[in-house]
Amino acid sequence: MERTAKPRVFVTRRLPEPAMAILHEHCAVSLWDQVENPIPSDELLRGVATVEGLLCLITDRIDSEVVVAAPHLRAVSIMAVGYDNIDRAALAARGITLTNTPDVLTETTADLAWALLLAAARRVVEGQKMIERGEWGPWYPLQMVGQDIYGRVLGVVGAGRIGQAVLQRGRGFAMQLRYHNRRRNPTLEAEIGAEYRTLDDLLSESDVVVVTAPLTAETRGMFGAAQFARMKPTAIFVNVARGPLVREDELVAALRAGRPWAAGLDVFEREPIGPDHPLLTVPNVVLTPHVGSATVTTRLRMATLAAENLVAVLYGRPTPHIVRSE
Repeated sequence: MERTAKPRVFVTRRLPEPAMAILHEHCAVSLWDQVENPIPSDELLRGVATVEGLLCLITDRIDSEVVVAAPHLRAVSIMAVGYDNIDRAALAARGITLTNTPDVLTETTADLAWALLLAAARRVVEGQKMIERGEWGPWYPLQMVGQDIYGRVLGVVGAGRIGQAVLQRGRGFAMQLRYHNRRRNPTLEAEIGAEYRTLDDLLSESDVVVVTAPLTAETRGMFGAAQFARMKPTAIFVNVARGPLVREDELVAALRAGRPWAAGLDVFEREPIGPDHPLLTVPNVVLTPHVGSATVTTRLRMATLAAENLVAVLYGRPTPHIVRSE
């Protein structure tokens, strides 16, 4: 790369043009010039060798090997809220700043949680498949019956921004609101009437359980056979957080045993999944391919915010989106 007064940055995927324009205006940019295909690890290591800034996606593993390969790196900006793909300790040891893109995808992801919730409750996917197979026959009283949502109990695990937005939507359905979180949130309780519960109590009380918790060492695998056994046989389980929070083989077994009654999942232990995944053999499961933030407006804002974050750190400007050590 030619020497330049602008800081050098590497981008692991071509972003929407407004975001690329921000980067080109302020930085000397190199990138993995693909839209759909993730960057191979060897290309990533070469790409970061001389740069001061890195803009990456949730699909990129930024581990200690990447940090060692980037001796000039000062800032990493991820186009995501979560950052469990990044070795934060390796960044901290070098004094490298990490930024993310919170807030902009909160409402969009909460919308998807409700889409999965309602589709599972009313067996939307099952119904379409029945029509496609030509099996829609004469009406009878218990044909394709689902579960009511209005007035039932909504339990949210993880009361961050997205979890709060999911709970807020529950008020429109006159639901009784429950939440479980690492810390109690008196403001949430006062403003929307959500009641704190232990995880076990929330699972046993709720008609719908929505997971929005972050993936950490403590939360990995937190939903397994014991947790599903505590749920109602009419309950619906929704995960829009991270796949590894759930032990998928135990969820499949629980669904086949009838507890929970249905599930809606946007995230999986290993992504992408294929058409032979066991979850696709369970009738009342609604699956989407990790599209929680996938609207035009939200993805564009995420990309531009990630670019703005990177530029701000490299130029010593303030940004509220620095990921702080806990």
